[in-house]
Amino acid sequence: MFKILLVKTSSMGDVIHNLPMVSDIRKHFPDSRIHWVVEEAFQAIPAMHPAVGKIITVALRRWRKSMWKARTWRELADFSRRLRRERYDFILDSQGLIKSALIARLAKGEKRFGLGRGSAREFMPYFYDQTFDIPWSLHAVQRTRSLAAQALGYSPVGSAVYGIRATPPDFRWLKQPYAVLLHSSSDQNKLWPESRWIELGINLHRFGLACVLPWGSHSERERSERLARRIEQSAVEHVEVPPRLELRDAASLLAGAELVVGVDTGLTHLAAALDIPVVGVYCASRVEETGIYSNNAVNIGGVNEPPSVAAVIAEAERMLAK
Repeated sequence: MFKILLVKTSSMGDVIHNLPMVSDIRKHFPDSRIHWVVEEAFQAIPAMHPAVGKIITVALRRWRKSMWKARTWRELADFSRRLRRERYDFILDSQGLIKSALIARLAKGEKRFGLGRGSAREFMPYFYDQTFDIPWSLHAVQRTRSLAAQALGYSPVGSAVYGIRATPPDFRWLKQPYAVLLHSSSDQNKLWPESRWIELGINLHRFGLACVLPWGSHSERERSERLARRIEQSAVEHVEVPPRLELRDAASLLAGAELVVGVDTGLTHLAAALDIPVVGVYCASRVEETGIYSNNAVNIGGVNEPPSVAAVIAEAERMLAK
């Protein structure tokens, strides 16, 4: 029985793209014990996969803001103790950054594997026993699956299986059936114009769907409320701006949706991992590398090529008809 440690700390989309690798490992090594190092904000994602036995949280994003505080150093020491409590047969770093390489080296293990010089964003060869070059032309899901397969000696076959489930919500404020519109991103270049979201929301109402506009920050809440007002001005009922949702509740919201339309952001990828019909709206990202990856999803647009409202509505209608 192998004990395997996965190192993929962030961001949300990258953590989600790591899930099919877990399914592959469990398929080929049914008795394996799989642990995962992940940023504290995203621990709910690996927790949804039944093959992940232990989650070791790290808080690098938060610690960077307070490195001079004693509390940060106490938390760092505690993380080191938690990480080194067990010894692993294999440690797989699929992040390819200095921070993930340091974590892989700190953990106790027989063999450490990582991405090669042509595949890692920050190459640290001496931190691993073996590295593998995996083409950037592959989608992120394929890259992580390939890394694990080469490291552990099997062939990844079949479609990617994310392996997670979430219970549909029982929110009293929620009207069903509904579509979730994920309009926000920390990268302003990824945003789709507000006028297009408004037109989309109006048309989804004609399909009999309420619209739910989640948010994660103050500015995103203002945008959700602004969009909701404009959609409602067109005599559309049941446009919901929910309270701020924790990640687990957001997963439940997505799990109950008839349709999700979203820009290239973590929750859009999470919806695809939950096998919800998804239309990915791309304005500044390469679909080939980070497109929504699911048999139940479609990506439209591309770098400096935001899709038209008509194109999104057509794909939404097609997904609903399926």
